Amino acid sequence: MSQWLTRGREGGPEALRAHPPPGRVPRLTTEQRAALPHLLARGAEAFGFLGEVWTSKRIARVIADEFGVHYHPDHVGRLLRTAGWSPQKPIRRATQRDEAAIERWATEQWPALQAKPAPRSVPSSG
Repeated sequence: MSQWLTRGREGGPEALRAHPPPGRVPRLTTEQRAALPHLLARGAEAFGFLGEVWTSKRIARVIADEFGVHYHPDHVGRLLRTAGWSPQKPIRRATQRDEAAIERWATEQWPALQAKPAPRSVPSSG
């Protein structure tokens, strides 16, 4: 006899409903997960980082420092998505950005990288 038929006879209709496994117990408590957005709202520099950009690695370090719970940076992204956060591009440019160096690279080095090699005057032996 099939498992679901036996379950239905013994436990009635309720026994036939899906009962997914509970899964692993979250390492952060509900209170800690609720506090995380408030911590991040203080800004990355409040936690000693250079610049206000939050990355998964930075958030993982804040979680470890504040709550003593260690997460892999990839899991931090999943944790934040379940909290309703999404990846964003920074509004401001990095404070350590060197506009003159960027301009020099774009006008001098980039064209040199794109230049095609001069044709050979001697045919190859291959």
